[in-house]
Amino acid sequence: MKFVEIVALLIFLFPLAFSPGPGNMFFAASGAKFGFKKTLSANFGYHLATIIVTLLIGLGFGFFFSFIEDYYEYIKIIGSIYVIFLSYKFLKAGAYKSTTKDISTTFTDGVILLIFNPKAYVIISLMFTIFLNNNQSLLKVVLISVIFTLNNCLSFTLWTIFGDLLGTKFRNEAYAKKLNYVFATSLFLVGLWMLFIKIN
Repeated sequence: MKFVEIVALLIFLFPLAFSPGPGNMFFAASGAKFGFKKTLSANFGYHLATIIVTLLIGLGFGFFFSFIEDYYEYIKIIGSIYVIFLSYKFLKAGAYKSTTKDISTTFTDGVILLIFNPKAYVIISLMFTIFLNNNQSLLKVVLISVIFTLNNCLSFTLWTIFGDLLGTKFRNEAYAKKLNYVFATSLFLVGLWMLFIKIN
């Protein structure tokens, strides 16, 4: 893969990864709620799932595209319901305490969020359509997948840090409900938006 192609890939991915979506909204909310360190497990789960799914799609792109056309609507609906469910959990949450168990940011949460994230499938499909250029070599698929995953990881890390900076307010009941409402509303709107994503 030429250097100019890598630069073009990064330019392509940057606005897609850093714009609000299911993943970064979830990690911003989790960072605010629990702090950066307590989101690491979910972050690892999301990005481990990301690189595995991206590699599988890249190596079997033709088969995947056929599969996703048949099942995309189901994935989209399930993902939307899951994000809306997360928004409900944030809405019901109080201020964070060390014993808080009402919202989990686990490895499994991260994996589920990626698997049922239609935005991820749209971006991955576009990415391979543009950058494979009929050259489906293992090395090129691996390189594209690694760049995609690292770019997402950087984005979600920054969103988590941003949430963590706001998170001091979650230690105070007077502000907790307001911030919970903001993040719950954001996740709810993202969940609704996911229903309208198209794959072309």
